[in-house]
Amino acid sequence: MAGTLYVVATPIGNLEDITLRALKVLRGVDLLACEDTRQTAKLLDRYHICLPLTSYHEHNEQEKANYLLEQLQAGKQVGLVSDSGTPCLSDPGYRIVRVAIENGIRVVPIPGASALVAALSASGRPTNEFVFLGFLPSRKGPRQTFLRKLKAEPRTLVVYEAPRRLLESLLDIRDILGERRVTIARELTKIHEEFFFGRVSEAYNHFRARSVKGEIVLILERDELTGNSSGTLDVKEMELLVKEAMGVHGISQKEAIRMVAGQRNVSRRGLYQLLLSNKRTSTGGEL
Repeated sequence: MAGTLYVVATPIGNLEDITLRALKVLRGVDLLACEDTRQTAKLLDRYHICLPLTSYHEHNEQEKANYLLEQLQAGKQVGLVSDSGTPCLSDPGYRIVRVAIENGIRVVPIPGASALVAALSASGRPTNEFVFLGFLPSRKGPRQTFLRKLKAEPRTLVVYEAPRRLLESLLDIRDILGERRVTIARELTKIHEEFFFGRVSEAYNHFRARSVKGEIVLILERDELTGNSSGTLDVKEMELLVKEAMGVHGISQKEAIRMVAGQRNVSRRGLYQLLLSNKRTSTGGEL
């Protein structure tokens, strides 16, 4: 009989975040495929587990998938883990799983830690509907093109980001998607775990004042200024409409914002926050 492929979630930081079932499976498999054998060895040593390891990564995944298929067809029980968290979520591994499925091999998920789920659960952002987009493109041009496609997306957006690119990405998000509410989770379950809650510009100013390290999950709430069909509104257009309303009707800025928000079917509070953030950006030396 063919063996079984176990897709095993491992801790994302704190090594105690592993299930009893995962430990039982790791102790019972004949072979463990891991993204980085050195990283996985730390977890196995912690729980006194000794078994053969084989490495796989994005450059050898197709070749290693064929090797693991041979082991499974020979009746071996094989485990699959990533460096941390749940395999196949913005990590190598899906090709191995797909090859197993296509060849009639049983695939069993062993659920557990996930940076995506952990960040969402403590984000304070709507989670009834969300879109997970993996890592943002690393280069500015492709990243901006990618973000433009999301302007009318009504659901919560979740991305992973590298610390060295966080500030650049926040600038692009501000320029393209606007001043949305954002949660940034960093170093989840580790000693220096951090959650930031605020607007995009506030996040930029917070993180540019320090050295940013560790894995990052960035969660963007839906655009408050997205109407039923008009898409995301432009800050310069909104400023012009508010000024025109003040001049034509002789009303205060507060009353003009309320009028424009009603005319354009957008959030009054969201419009106020957008105009306020833009004013800070143009006059205060900050984002």
